[in-house]
Amino acid sequence: MTARAAIYARFSSDLQRDRSIDDQIALCQDYAARQGYKVVATFSDRAITGASLLVRPGIQAMLQAARAGDFDFVIAESLSRLARDQEDAPAIRKRLEFAGVKIVTTADGVVSPLMHGLRTIIDAQYLDDLKSAVRRGMAGVIRDGRHAGGSIYGYRCVPGKPGELEIVPHEAAIVRRIFQEYIAGATPRAIASALNLETINAPRKGFWRASTINGHTKRKTGVLQNEIYCGRLIWNRSYRIRDPDNGRRIWRYKPENEWHRAEAPEVRIIDDDLFEQAQRLRAERARTVGGFRTRPKRMLSGLLRCGTCNAGMSKKDMDHGRPRIVCTRMIESGTCSNRRRYYLDEIERVVVGGLRDELGTAEAVAHFVRSYNDERRRLASGEVDRRQSVAVEIATVGRQIEQAVAAIIQGRITEAEAEAHLPTLRARHAALTAKLASLANPVPIIEVRPAAVDAYLRILARLDEVVNAELADGEEGPANAIRAMIRSVTIVPTPAGSMPGIVVRGDLGSLLGLEKFPDGPHVGGAGGAG
Repeated sequence: MTARAAIYARFSSDLQRDRSIDDQIALCQDYAARQGYKVVATFSDRAITGASLLVRPGIQAMLQAARAGDFDFVIAESLSRLARDQEDAPAIRKRLEFAGVKIVTTADGVVSPLMHGLRTIIDAQYLDDLKSAVRRGMAGVIRDGRHAGGSIYGYRCVPGKPGELEIVPHEAAIVRRIFQEYIAGATPRAIASALNLETINAPRKGFWRASTINGHTKRKTGVLQNEIYCGRLIWNRSYRIRDPDNGRRIWRYKPENEWHRAEAPEVRIIDDDLFEQAQRLRAERARTVGGFRTRPKRMLSGLLRCGTCNAGMSKKDMDHGRPRIVCTRMIESGTCSNRRRYYLDEIERVVVGGLRDELGTAEAVAHFVRSYNDERRRLASGEVDRRQSVAVEIATVGRQIEQAVAAIIQGRITEAEAEAHLPTLRARHAALTAKLASLANPVPIIEVRPAAVDAYLRILARLDEVVNAELADGEEGPANAIRAMIRSVTIVPTPAGSMPGIVVRGDLGSLLGLEKFPDGPHVGGAGGAG
């Protein structure tokens, strides 16, 4: 029986190009033909680092297909294409071994555990050496008085002179205006709104926002904190590291004694006194508002969304002791047309009433779960049909690829003629294989525990307590429990004088003791508008 093989290819974008994927696949195809393997699947990740397994859909699809028994070997140009990380490499090998799949590279053939371990150490060291070389080069750029980062508002790169900047006069004037207006008492929100009203281009071609001007305190971003405007280049204040649990990159901050500094008077836009005044004012304003609690104060804090632009909604003011909320984007940038203010207690009352009306009895909860399970079963039956259809198409495309390769070997067509069709076929095959893997997830069927339903209904009976009330410390109290099941509350504007529509999306699993549950009820209701 002919051994079945899958091909995996990846490029990380550093000194590589999209064409690299096709080159790797062609190399692996040639190797498979020499070894007598039948290539049944091709997987790839384009412009994605090999330092994390979690952020690569191609290799995830490959592992799922291996577990399904779709092939016996996986071929890669080198082990570094599969993984460079010392944790991910053995994890991939362990999963492939469990599936009975062997790893093959075009240079080493079938890879032994010893060879895999040695290669992994070398690849991990390569990553560390590369990072050190980049940091060393960036430090040298700063020492030379050149800019080591990306684009900065107020400047443009000098053609043919990497790292050298020149001032853009009209943008420099906006920078001076921002500092002067801030020192005169204007808030970042007010400054951003005015700039948007005057249709002045923002740094990233979007809209000006308060965060564009104020920035992140620890990372020293934003116009007001960037020392380049007073002729100082700074680098190495922060760096990003990948979270091993989810593959996301997060910021970490370095002490000031590790920063790299250089004077660059030729890029000065403002004087030191103006910059220092702005920093003192920022510190004073931070102390003024620095006593706020990081935990949410109300049941719906952080969950409210504007139905016009989908931005968050936050407290605007108090009216006779009642807090009113407004679209944050409208306040910060003036780019949302929804200018209405809504009483927060009215919104809370509608949400609470809707939950009680929709899911206020054990029968209602049971009906909701039953309807969900029926819908999931209906979708599952359609998934079976889709899987069969995709599997047939994968087989068809696979045969077309095999026929094209055979035609090249037999001399019936030239490589140039095949090149016009093979990349498209291979890309289609990889996309279909990934799609098939995504359709393999089992359908969860929900079972509700009676004790969890009783606890949930007791919470609903106390919902009146959460209206116009602050959250309790810790996890106790009905407001905290209700908040845990709500993902978002969207306030949909209606004509002036009428009540807004309210759409609640949530997850009942947090209350019913379930790991997964569908979107909760959509509560169409009315809230008071101010």
